[in-house]
Amino acid sequence: MLDAPSTDIKLETLTGHTHTLAEWLVVFNLMGVVIDPYTHQSGWILPTASRLFLVYEEADVRCAFVVCSDAHGARSFLGRFADEHFVLLDPEREFVRSLGLERLPALVHLAQDASVLGAAQGWNAGEWSDVIDGVEEAMDWRARPVLPTADDPGNFEGTPALS
Repeated sequence: MLDAPSTDIKLETLTGHTHTLAEWLVVFNLMGVVIDPYTHQSGWILPTASRLFLVYEEADVRCAFVVCSDAHGARSFLGRFADEHFVLLDPEREFVRSLGLERLPALVHLAQDASVLGAAQGWNAGEWSDVIDGVEEAMDWRARPVLPTADDPGNFEGTPALS
């Protein structure tokens, strides 16, 4: 199990708005797909993450790509997904480190108090489904996406989160 991250960590948006994690969690839980824009493996999961975010765009959960880079790197890596979804920047990997993540990409579901409600590291459809089950339960939402689909990648371990 991962550690609850420090709520004092500052995360910036692509438009330059910076808030602490506590401030980002005031109204909604967070379902974040944490990615490393310097690896192919994180790129493989972008369409899957986008599909998940679209399912929950009207739920009481904030869906975001948490990108381990600056704004330029995030925009370059995400391409069209940068315009379609909420993006938080973690260039120094403080969020990643605080959670204790070991592999990226990762799917993380945080409660408003920053406790970890679910997490999966690397890409394994069954493990990501378990996190999604928790999102569905916490949000009392019944629009569960299918995982995996034929368009999703095969399972992979991911890359080291802190390298």
